[in-house]
Order: sequence, then C-alpha cells, then structure tokens
Amino acid sequence: MEVSLREKGRITIPARIRRALGLREGDRLQLSAEGGAIILKPKEIVTADDIRGVIGPLKVDLQEVEEALGRDLS
Repeated sequence: MEVSLREKGRITIPARIRRALGLREGDRLQLSAEGGAIILKPKEIVTADDIRGVIGPLKVDLQEVEEALGRDLS
C-alpha cells in the first residue's frame, strides 16, 4: 500500500489499516527507523484494570497512608 508524504511530513494511515489495528483518532503511536524502514506501532497503554490482581490483594494501613501524607489523626 502506498501513501504520500504531505506538508510538514504528514501521512494518512488508510482506513483499512486503522480498522485492522483498532486505531482511533487520538491514539498514540511509536515511531522508529530500522534498516532503512519506518516502523510505526500502536503505543501500548496499561490501565489499572489491566493489571488488577497481578500482585494479589493489596492491603493498606490507613494510618500509615495518613502519616505518609503528613496528616495527624489525633
């Protein structure tokens, strides 16, 4: 598939490619150059929901949190 380089180095990723990769307006992409080729990859964004349960249940002592924040509980 061929695209044209436009003003300020802009290109348009064809709709067929965007759909195949699930890309939407505003998505972040990583750009690199390897062996004379331009590599453009969707940037992986990890959310809290993605990693929920990875380290097991997390128990937090509220008093320790408040003290770390410099709050006095008395």
